[in-house]
Amino acid sequence: MEKNWHSLAVKDCLSLLESAPSGLTEEQVRQRRAKHGLNQLAEGKQVSLLTVFFNQFRDFMIIVLIAATLISGLLGEYTDAITIIAIIVLNGILGFVQEVRAERSLSALRELTAPMAHVRRDGQVVVVPARDLVPGDVVLLEGGDRVPADGRVIQVYGLDVEESALTGESVPVSKQASAYIDPVSALGDRINMVYMGTMVTRGKAEVLVTETGMSTEMGKIADLMQQSEESLTPLQQRLDQLGKVLVWVALGITLLVVLAGVLHGHKLYEMFLAGVSLAVAAIPEGLPAIVTIALALGVQRMIKRNAIVRKLPSVETLGCATVICSDKTGTLTQNRMTVQRVWADGNWFRVSGSGYNPVGEFVFEDQPIAPAKRPVLKTLIEISAVCNNAVMQLMEDRSEGVNEWTVQGDPTEGALLVMAKKAGFEELDSVYERLDEIPFDSERKLMSVLVKRGEEVFLFVKGAPDVLLERSIQVFSSGKEVTLSASLKRRVTDANQQMAQSALRNLAFGYRRFPSVEAAKLATDPEQNLVFVGLTGMMDPPREEVYEAIEKCHHAGIRTVMITGDHPETAVAIARQLNILDATGTALTGRELDTLSETELTECVKSTRVFARVTPEHKLKIVRALQVQGEVVAMTGDGVNDAPAIKQADIGIAMGMTGTDVAKEASALVLGDDNFATIVAAVEEGRGIYDNIRKFIRYLLASNVGEILTMFVAMLAGLPLPLLPIQILWVNLVTDGLPAIALGVDPAESDIMNRPPRPVTEGIFARGLSTKIMSRGVLIGFVTLAVFYWSLKLNPGSIGDLGKAQTMAYATLTMAQLILVFDCRSVDGGIFKRNFFENKWLLLAVASSVALFLLTLYVPSLAAAFKTVQLGGRDWLIVLVAAAVPTFALSLRRAGRNAIRPHPSARGVTTR
Repeated sequence: MEKNWHSLAVKDCLSLLESAPSGLTEEQVRQRRAKHGLNQLAEGKQVSLLTVFFNQFRDFMIIVLIAATLISGLLGEYTDAITIIAIIVLNGILGFVQEVRAERSLSALRELTAPMAHVRRDGQVVVVPARDLVPGDVVLLEGGDRVPADGRVIQVYGLDVEESALTGESVPVSKQASAYIDPVSALGDRINMVYMGTMVTRGKAEVLVTETGMSTEMGKIADLMQQSEESLTPLQQRLDQLGKVLVWVALGITLLVVLAGVLHGHKLYEMFLAGVSLAVAAIPEGLPAIVTIALALGVQRMIKRNAIVRKLPSVETLGCATVICSDKTGTLTQNRMTVQRVWADGNWFRVSGSGYNPVGEFVFEDQPIAPAKRPVLKTLIEISAVCNNAVMQLMEDRSEGVNEWTVQGDPTEGALLVMAKKAGFEELDSVYERLDEIPFDSERKLMSVLVKRGEEVFLFVKGAPDVLLERSIQVFSSGKEVTLSASLKRRVTDANQQMAQSALRNLAFGYRRFPSVEAAKLATDPEQNLVFVGLTGMMDPPREEVYEAIEKCHHAGIRTVMITGDHPETAVAIARQLNILDATGTALTGRELDTLSETELTECVKSTRVFARVTPEHKLKIVRALQVQGEVVAMTGDGVNDAPAIKQADIGIAMGMTGTDVAKEASALVLGDDNFATIVAAVEEGRGIYDNIRKFIRYLLASNVGEILTMFVAMLAGLPLPLLPIQILWVNLVTDGLPAIALGVDPAESDIMNRPPRPVTEGIFARGLSTKIMSRGVLIGFVTLAVFYWSLKLNPGSIGDLGKAQTMAYATLTMAQLILVFDCRSVDGGIFKRNFFENKWLLLAVASSVALFLLTLYVPSLAAAFKTVQLGGRDWLIVLVAAAVPTFALSLRRAGRNAIRPHPSARGVTTR
């Protein structure tokens, strides 16, 4: 029975759902999931596997071929009819397997991008898929999250929720836990409820799940959420259009073949069946399906490299990227802050060690010192450890067999905890009793905690040095609180600037004494009149793998741009370390950017490599300015406010570890490890996927051109049929299926990141692809006809032997196509460029195709059905030499040309 949860008190909701603020037990969750089902909207009608299978036979030309085969059977050609039907069924099975595999791959991708939820169960906060939520669960929400189910707010901390997906109201609604709402109020007025599908724009809350799945408000209007994204990618659309053109071209040529054959005395029935078989073989009806498989398989490879694709068209766009705009922290760097320098009492201290491993020491003037013996340094370390919400844990890495220190919480606070442990300061909770907290926010740029030590009451403060210094009236020096004079203030400012120029991130520390806890809580602005203690400078070191990744970008003609909210000095120092910026380069700040007109910014982005102290709004301006310049832009982001820039970019990239749901939903690509090197790996994979699609287009169409020309020229010349209908269909089955798919998983060429980016407007047949298709196709047709004619007319031992000649032509055409597939592996280098054994799947596919072909020659029952004869050693020598000519002749010609004129990649690419 439906309840008005919004009109009930929190305690009544908990009681009715038999839940508690600590959440449900796992046993309760299992019972409720069995009762209520998964927390997901019902999917549209699913197409059954049987329907998918029969859909393989709905193509017009397949229907015509089946009709022709039935006629053949009625005329007594039972063997032909049965064989052709068997080939059609085999072809249908192959298409069925391809389609099911593609759909399963896409389903796996959808699974990977499914939303997650933070939920309290058995008193512990765990992360679970949103679909696993049940009524009574206690969910924790924060800014950037998508609300996973309908729920009653039980605790709230400044929560605003954007509910336009449900109510149409674009202004975020502020939520309250204790509000009483009229039972008949509208959805938009229920300020103590949150609803599935809406977005948290700011704040935090704990929510009691009241409804899940189709019982939610979104479930009741599920059609709003059923917007399918199964549209074809631009490449698939172009190939679909190409396929339609090729259908008419193939039908036209086939009609000419039939007419020419009839005019030269062939039976109409015989030519009709041959013509329909040729049309079925020549029309590349499987192109869009194979593209889908190539995209899906490529995307699976990208997942293994921690790049999760949310939108398939982005795979094509990745290969066109000319600029990567990357955040600094955690993407270019490790996001493992390490305190390296401390300034206290006018002295500099170096802290050794790196990462979260608390092994290191404090060094003063090249000598190790004991921080506990220096009052000011001791106080600074105590403030840094107590004014801190991070937790250090020693985690066991079973895969490596070692223990590793990790930090839960803010990396900056983690670095301060590590520093305290290096100083030997532990168990400070027993010294200082923590009473209250003023959380950090971006406006104050401070965090404070109220603590008590014995009878003494302190407010410990940490934050931005310039802000904290302005709020200070004294400084802690030589164990005493002294007035903060102008000269002392200047020394602090100079120390702060010196560390910033060394790419260190600086924090200041201070405190304020209060006579009592009550006095502290009654203070209008407790974070004033502080005692300044000192500074820490920490470094988030660059990721080791990023150096090579940026070098790859340089060779690939991709410009790397750093965009950060950090100080320009820090940003420039890191950019120089990573070779993003040269020694004379500078950063453009957000404040400077605000003074530029659109025209000036468009000019400025041509040469600017580092943007510092920028806001998410600035990111959007930068993306648009780069796009005006004709750049294809990849942009990273993680916050709610980054979503517009991510969406505007040609390739929006969200952080998988730190990114909000809003950022992920706006993105085309999610980084599983928040690593810049993963972006470059994704670009490399994107280029490889596009190359592979071009490879099998080249292979399929060249093979089809060869088949059509063989039949067309033979009929024009008045020759007998060089290939029987069943032979044409079998060639199509064994050469077009498995080898073409195996090309879709071909490893990328070693020089793929030495080429400039591909223009977005580039056609599928650009860079000489149409020439390669026609040249190989013409040569395949020529050698097939040459062998057929030689066997039919010139071979003394086979004069008049039509069956032998057709078998020779059948073998030559098949082997020529299977040799061609290895030539197609290289974009511009021919068969000699790639390692023959590099693609094991292609070797298996070709071996399988050869075996299937040989069955029709050497298994008597199949040989009778296919009207073939066994070939001897001399015959095979002629067949293989002829079949190798189209591939080897052109590859040798290309190798000679390349020896004289080096490949463009060998000359390198100049980064624009």
